[in-house]
Amino acid sequence: MAEQKLTTKEPIFDRRRHPLKTFSLGIQHVLAMYAGAVIVPLIVGSALNLTTEQLTYLIAIDLLACGLATLLQVFGNKYFGIGLPVMLGCAFQAVGPMIIIGSEHGMSAIYGSIIASGIFVVLFSGLFGKLISVFPPVVTGSVVTIIGLTLIPVALTDLGGGQGSENFGSPLNLALGFGVLIFIIIMNRFSKGFLRSISVLLGLILGTLAAALFGDLNLAPLQEAGWFRAPQPFYFGTPEFKLVPILTMILVAIVSVAESTGVFMALGKIVDRDITSKDLSRGYRAEGLAIVIGGIFNSFPYTTYSQNVGLIQMSRVKTRDVIVVAGGFLILIGFVPKIAALTQLVPTSVLGGAMVALFGMVVSSGIRMLGDQVDLNRHENLFIIACSVGMGLGVTTVPDLFAQLPSWIRILADNGIVAGSLTAIVLNLLFNGLKGNKASASSKKTAKGHAA
Repeated sequence: MAEQKLTTKEPIFDRRRHPLKTFSLGIQHVLAMYAGAVIVPLIVGSALNLTTEQLTYLIAIDLLACGLATLLQVFGNKYFGIGLPVMLGCAFQAVGPMIIIGSEHGMSAIYGSIIASGIFVVLFSGLFGKLISVFPPVVTGSVVTIIGLTLIPVALTDLGGGQGSENFGSPLNLALGFGVLIFIIIMNRFSKGFLRSISVLLGLILGTLAAALFGDLNLAPLQEAGWFRAPQPFYFGTPEFKLVPILTMILVAIVSVAESTGVFMALGKIVDRDITSKDLSRGYRAEGLAIVIGGIFNSFPYTTYSQNVGLIQMSRVKTRDVIVVAGGFLILIGFVPKIAALTQLVPTSVLGGAMVALFGMVVSSGIRMLGDQVDLNRHENLFIIACSVGMGLGVTTVPDLFAQLPSWIRILADNGIVAGSLTAIVLNLLFNGLKGNKASASSKKTAKGHAA
């Protein structure tokens, strides 16, 4: 089914699509981002020695806040929300700083610093939005490509069974992961319309059923979970505002804004919408509000999730109603731990198989942006792409490269997406400057016009 181009004036809901189809597509988005959303509270909770009850609350409130943050972005207005089909989840780059702050200053300092960083993003969202001139196509295309490339190792690690798994790379894990990937490939080759749109969801369901047949399904989370849990502001205590933790989390928030910019630009190309500086400002402002909500309910900072960009590209469903369903379902999961536990039944290897396809689609989206909008005959543009992608992928594959540097530098340097993005921005300013960005874009359009 052909999708309409998205603009802020068009309706959010596609009334031509059956509600059950919209619901299925929304659940698919939840499953695509679920592993990334849940792993963060598991890591932080374990590192800070939280009790089972506290960890259960942390997971539930995290999912609820993911839903609220997503709806803030989807229902865009003139003050906040970019109005794109974007999913938000907890920022993984905040894991290390949160653990350090919690260990040295206590849980209350974590959430005081998160709230302060969210307020910082809201206050300076207009300034961040005006920086769109440093994100021409050669930069955004490189950033989107880097995002996909740096996430593929995560997908392959999950396909093998997950980081630290005792049976990592076992024949069963490989069979389940690659089986799901092959199923998705077959569905995209031979099916059409709605079935192709939900190929990832069907792959996850069939992969989970196959795991159950081989006895590789853990039902304990479902049996132990309760039926209802209300969110509680300041669950871990009254927030404390300390300077060093606040500065640390502000740095993390800036990193998240840099990542979100690439995702916003990629989604804008996918849905055929030009993203302006005002759009970016509203998107950043919504992200800042989401971070504040995370601090109030003692969950996490929130940022846009790249894997859902790949899902939109693969399913070809670009309307926001699907994301509204996904956000609403995440909120429901946050209130009903039994549902949250049900989604945990999907084995890590099964999720990994689906993620290979999704993250690969993010890479292809970036390559398409570079091919369509960047003059690749210019040596300067090729050099920018080469160095930025090389830096992003290199830092990802050699994570200990900057281990001897101060921690405030490692927050930037240890993240492949951020390291590659900063490289692309600096090199573009060096070789093209701000005026060169416009000239490069116009020359590309002119060349296309002559070719036509």
